[in-house]
Amino acid sequence: MAKKYEQFRCQPRLPKFAIPKSYDLKLKPDLTACKFSGAVEIRLEIVADTNFIVLNAADLSVDSKSVRFQSENGSKGFDALGVELLTEDEILVLEFAEKLPHGLGVLSLRFEGTLNDQMKGFYRSTYEHNGEKKNMAVTQFEPADARRCFPCWDEPACKATFKITLEVPSELVALSNMPVVEERVDGNLKTVCYQESPIMSTYLVAAVVGLFDYVEDCTPDGIKVRVYCQVGKANQGKFALDVAVKTLGLYKEYFATPYSLPKLDMIAIPDFAAGAMENYGLVTYRETALLYDEKHSAAANKQRVATVVAHELAHQWFGNLVTMEWWTHLWLNEGFATWVSYLAADGLFPEWKIWTQFLEESTAGLRLDGLLESHPIEVEINHASEIDEIFDAISYRKGASVIRMLQSYLGPEVFQRALAKYIKKHACSNAKTEDLWAVLEEESKEPVNKLMHSWTKQKGYPVVSVSVKDSKLVFEQRQFLSSGSPGDGQWIVPITICFGSYETKKSFLLDKRSQTIDIDESSSSSSSWIKINVDQAGFYRVKYDDHLSAKLRYAIESKSLSAMDRYGVLDDAFALSMAGQLPLSSLLTLMGAYREEPEYTVLSNLISVSSKVATIVADADDTLLGNIKMFFINLLQSSAERIGFDPKQGESHLDALLRGEIFTTLAVFGHEETLKEASKRFQAFLEDRNTHLLPPDIRRAVYVAVMKKVTSSDRSGFDSLLKVYRETDLSQEKTRILGSLGSCCDPDIILEVLKFLLTSEVRSQDVVFGLSVSREGREVAWNWLKNNWEHISNTWGRGFLLTRFISAIISPFSSHEKVKEVEEFFASHGKQPSIARTLKQSTERVQINAKWVESVRNEKNLAECVQELAFRKY
Repeated sequence: MAKKYEQFRCQPRLPKFAIPKSYDLKLKPDLTACKFSGAVEIRLEIVADTNFIVLNAADLSVDSKSVRFQSENGSKGFDALGVELLTEDEILVLEFAEKLPHGLGVLSLRFEGTLNDQMKGFYRSTYEHNGEKKNMAVTQFEPADARRCFPCWDEPACKATFKITLEVPSELVALSNMPVVEERVDGNLKTVCYQESPIMSTYLVAAVVGLFDYVEDCTPDGIKVRVYCQVGKANQGKFALDVAVKTLGLYKEYFATPYSLPKLDMIAIPDFAAGAMENYGLVTYRETALLYDEKHSAAANKQRVATVVAHELAHQWFGNLVTMEWWTHLWLNEGFATWVSYLAADGLFPEWKIWTQFLEESTAGLRLDGLLESHPIEVEINHASEIDEIFDAISYRKGASVIRMLQSYLGPEVFQRALAKYIKKHACSNAKTEDLWAVLEEESKEPVNKLMHSWTKQKGYPVVSVSVKDSKLVFEQRQFLSSGSPGDGQWIVPITICFGSYETKKSFLLDKRSQTIDIDESSSSSSSWIKINVDQAGFYRVKYDDHLSAKLRYAIESKSLSAMDRYGVLDDAFALSMAGQLPLSSLLTLMGAYREEPEYTVLSNLISVSSKVATIVADADDTLLGNIKMFFINLLQSSAERIGFDPKQGESHLDALLRGEIFTTLAVFGHEETLKEASKRFQAFLEDRNTHLLPPDIRRAVYVAVMKKVTSSDRSGFDSLLKVYRETDLSQEKTRILGSLGSCCDPDIILEVLKFLLTSEVRSQDVVFGLSVSREGREVAWNWLKNNWEHISNTWGRGFLLTRFISAIISPFSSHEKVKEVEEFFASHGKQPSIARTLKQSTERVQINAKWVESVRNEKNLAECVQELAFRKY
């Protein structure tokens, strides 16, 4: 027998018989029983001959007797003949006895569901109030989970208006996208009705019910802005509130369009899977991304709050007002909001030099995109289960980087004019990538579509090799892969060149495999340096010949290059070394040129490169490890001395950021003085939590140093840290501690840490912070993952957090045997489409590490080079 309703199964999109116009939605959550009931009336237009209405629904039970369609013109009512929920397809099929009349009508139905603990759909989060555990009800619908709360056309292009009513306990705060129009109290229940929303996509609908405090302010245009948080934490919302009010003004001007709703609420949710979610008018956040505590938050927390708030508010225009047509264009939302959040942060905090820090986003994009298992910016999506995995560094970071590249190519004024035009043209509707290119092309008269196609439609990016031949520069492009394998992509690359100074610049489009350009006599005094990809504005790597490399090394030592360019030269050399295209000794010699580096972002990259190189060297030949650590410690020494453990009066935000990173790294490398100083300060902190000896910026470094010394026979540091963890109610402090516990070098303690992660003391959203463990703990972590896979996969299986377990635990290995072992384990545990891509990417990273280890083993004279660098006197 054929399956019923076969024609609707396994389709990527809903059939187009009916188009929703407006929803009248009533929800009644029961916070004690963790259930909810609801009713919805959907005004829709029947546009084709059909006996069926097909919409999305999942994890709901629909009362089939309540299903009714009433046509507006003939006022005739139709009861459903068949009501079937197709579970795998997450659709609800309603069959009627006769064809439905074309035109407008209203579909009404009642349903029930569970307030789940999966952090998606309509779910519950827990909090404490006066020592008592309570539940709150929260929604998280992106990408495709509105269907878990109410039956709907759950696709971004099916925009409609929403009139929402909540029935909740009368003492609680109930919020939705729009302001309240009416509130009726009836004993211990109240009914709250909200103003009808403008037209929007289902994934942006939101409701939150619980006990909250708030702080509020108003924009000059009279938009009321509030930050809600747990009772007693309202003061921690002030920084985000200030950023939000100023950012709304900044975007109004940048997009030449005012914010489109009467109010904006931002709320901190204790259990939240992502960092934040841009629901129209009611933005939800993890506590760590919204709350800032003057006394206990580090500079890094402050910056995160500012950039996340700016990112979510950018979506109110780019995403909410103009929405991607389908998930293939997700990058438009995310890449753009990431890029523009830097624009806003730079406007508010110029002293943060945030555009230099943006290079860390580009690097993250380049790292993922250097894998064969990467994907293009635009991905075909054929099933809702495939969407979660593309919320990754390609959509966000590569997306943001190619937008920066395009803006730098077209110029900021043209770019801004075109964006304002795009927002006006597509406001209240949907757009594809091509729509943005069309407006930019029209405004700039440049072939934007052709130029950008090569960056969004194919995965990967080029490495551009540059060499000097008879006063000519020869450029060649080929796809860069971290494995060193050849790739076959080809791009239109915007090349920029500086000759010995930033006064002399040249640019052209490299659209062939290779191209030669003349160097004018004026710009080529043979002694001067040449830098390609000025300020790292392009999303590609550069490989210089030996002659050009040597000159750049001197330019770095003499501080002739900008911070962005110093960053770029190092980052490209690191990537080339990993891919076996540059000997490790050359990379190390280059790193020596950064001994007196003043700039935070450049040092931060030097630190991450050092950590990765130290691990690879340890895996290749641990006899070199002592000298390599000594070299790296010496490299960071002058910065560490300059910055010191204690904050200085009036120091910069960037120095505060650097302090934490530099001492964390010195602790990891086992620098004796750092470990001693840390342990002294930790003792003082245990005796007095308010001691000035442990300011927030160095806490993580101190916690790492404490764990570094912990062993099974001396575990006092570990126990003390757990005590601090249990006593604090600040999420940022909890995640700081979780992120430090894995630094211990004793495998038995690491196992204990991993077991602790799965207890009820760690919120399931936070477990991922504890997964990065020391090299000594890698094997234990892998066995733990295998032994607990069933539990982990059941708990985190529906959402992107599961992918973090895989990448954190598998990627650090560096042997081909381990790849086999991992593949065999997952092959025997059934197919899981939601982790397939991450698993391939992680094993590919292990292969790349293994190849790198082999090339390091085969490198002649490496030991002498390392020895010379470790003992070099400056």
